[in-house]
Amino acid sequence: MRPRVREAGCVGTRPRRFLLGARLLEMVSSPDQSALAAARTVASAHGLKLDAAVVIYSGSNVLVHLRPAPVVARVMTGTVALHDDPRRWLEREVSVLEFLAPSGLAVSPSRLIAPGPHCHDGLWMTFTEWVSEVEPNPEIHPAVSIDDARELGRMMRYLHDALRPYDRKLGGSRELRDDIERLLGQLRPADAQPPAAISSLGERLNALGTVVFESSLPTQALHGDVSLRNLLRTRRRLVWNDFEDTFRGPVHWDVASAVGSLRVHGADRRCVREMLDAYGWNDERELAPFLAAQDVYDEIWRMYHRQRRRTWRAAAS
Repeated sequence: MRPRVREAGCVGTRPRRFLLGARLLEMVSSPDQSALAAARTVASAHGLKLDAAVVIYSGSNVLVHLRPAPVVARVMTGTVALHDDPRRWLEREVSVLEFLAPSGLAVSPSRLIAPGPHCHDGLWMTFTEWVSEVEPNPEIHPAVSIDDARELGRMMRYLHDALRPYDRKLGGSRELRDDIERLLGQLRPADAQPPAAISSLGERLNALGTVVFESSLPTQALHGDVSLRNLLRTRRRLVWNDFEDTFRGPVHWDVASAVGSLRVHGADRRCVREMLDAYGWNDERELAPFLAAQDVYDEIWRMYHRQRRRTWRAAAS
């Protein structure tokens, strides 16, 4: 999951694109510097010739373009706190990306360096192919359009259809709940919220256990974090990115994630309905418990992210 910020509303025509694009960072923070150094070291050790390594995205993870090679290192920074075994989660991500590679629906594992996972100085990472001509992500996001919503729904349907035959081992919904509880357990009342607020999040999560995390609904391989920002746009195609949260569960989880992504970008009911129609989803009420679970997850993540940033600032002062 990613920290989410509410944006402008839905409009009928497509504005300037805001789907995630590579953006050069003018200032590189200390965690970014560590990720940059680790990616360079691993790449060089595997024989990749570098002119420069550049941070192109910094958030829950750090993305490093290993120029001039068409290779991107995805270095786990914030999200490593979610997983009891980062290697296992990243192995699953690489496996899903390899499975999807012939479809062209997702970024492909690198063919110039072993995609991983790799670990250096305690930082885990994978390597994927650089997707050229990704449209940039402006500082101020314009309104999400009806076209954006429809594309998100269609691309999610294509992705689910492509993933349905995937039969290799993945974590399930109960393992996802374990990860959320692990993150919740890392919140410190002094840095995040009063103890009662943290306890309330745990109670809300537990209340959703049976209907969401122990659901009897059919399951399949999922993206795990469907959002507008994880759908890259080039001049020629749309491509899914960031499969770190892939798991096996009801499709309701991904569809609810798409609804949540539209809503935090200010999309109105019509926009959400257009996305669901493009996917082929009928009853939005079926998503209610999954939306509630993701709301709890988002709140926990935002608290953890703020706590993590305060720790950085304290260390730098």
